[in-house]
Amino acid sequence: MAQYLRLATLVLSLTGMLAGCSDDEDDTAAEPAAPTRINVAQAGLHPEGIQYDEANKRFLVSSRTKGQLGSVRDDSTYTLFADDARLISTIGLNLDASRQRLLVAVSDNGANTSRSTAATLRKLAAVAIYNASSGSLISYVDLGGLRPAGNHFANDIAVDGQGNAYITDSLSPIIYKVDAQGVATVFLENAQLSGGTGFGLNGIVYHPDGYLLVAKSNDGTLFKVPLSNPSSFSRVTSAQSLVGADGLLLLNAQTLLVVAGSQSTVFRLTSSDAWATATAAGSFATGAVSPTTITRRNQSDAYVLYPYQSTSPRFAIVKATF
Repeated sequence: MAQYLRLATLVLSLTGMLAGCSDDEDDTAAEPAAPTRINVAQAGLHPEGIQYDEANKRFLVSSRTKGQLGSVRDDSTYTLFADDARLISTIGLNLDASRQRLLVAVSDNGANTSRSTAATLRKLAAVAIYNASSGSLISYVDLGGLRPAGNHFANDIAVDGQGNAYITDSLSPIIYKVDAQGVATVFLENAQLSGGTGFGLNGIVYHPDGYLLVAKSNDGTLFKVPLSNPSSFSRVTSAQSLVGADGLLLLNAQTLLVVAGSQSTVFRLTSSDAWATATAAGSFATGAVSPTTITRRNQSDAYVLYPYQSTSPRFAIVKATF
């Protein structure tokens, strides 16, 4: 009997050890799978820009109609991140995670009726820079004042390895530069960048080989702009129509995702010649949801922003599949 009790005790002990090992493995298991779609019940927000904040496990979104910046969790919870009376319409976002900065393109095309004024309508172009964790304002940089006679709409932002920001203007043929100290200059100005009476320059990304890739919405042109000599910019040759091009995402050095809102499609392009040419390599149909831009969540997953219309009761963040 005593031998039986000792054996039973040993079995129970081993069972407990195995259970403990199993719990340890569960504790170190991968995080829950990311959702394929997040529906956010925020009426009339009409977000234009989005970035995924890995450090805080949230998406950051802008708002054309309210100007405020918000954060979205995977459970669809929306929280105000930052706001300022000068944020008439917030457009493109760039999360410069290594420097703890969120850069925000600020414009006014009349979408925010409570903040738009005659002085700012189609004239405002600025960048607001926030602490990416606290939401406190670091600086607010005027861009439109560099060319006060023109119409302006600051649209999208790219940041290079030194912390310089490059901002597209959709109503003037200009790419601005804001250095790490907050000094703004005109980086490139050329009539070929004009959208005529429509929207011109839109999405922009920085390539680690030292150049920018920039899309023009009205005709779908994709430009390559060397940082060392921007006036030597060139067109990227591609058979794929990118008319309506909006947000861009460089997945890796050879792969670019392009949201073409008017085509309700995200196109995947690849290049093997440093973006002298580009080849279509898949697409993702969004449906009639007015997609604007796209953000990377991890090395392989990208999420598209569906703002719907300015009066919609919700917006959505959807995983792109090709």
